[in-house]
Amino acid sequence: LLPKDSEERVKMDIERVQYWISQGAQPTDRVARMLEAAGVREKADRSNPKKGTPGKKAVARAEEKAAKAADTADAE
Repeated sequence: LLPKDSEERVKMDIERVQYWISQGAQPTDRVARMLEAAGVREKADRSNPKKGTPGKKAVARAEEKAAKAADTADAE
């Protein structure tokens, strides 16, 4: 396996990529990011608001931590 930064790891014929995109082909997310990095495709705005929100367990842990902090503050 070649290193990640090796030019030989992934080879793309840019002319053929542009041809297929002009014909309506939709690249996968990973390939689209590679094409954006190569300057072949414009960078798309990505929005995943759910990924940034904490899960149920994280919210519960934060509430427990806040309750403990309040208890120790009251005890002093």
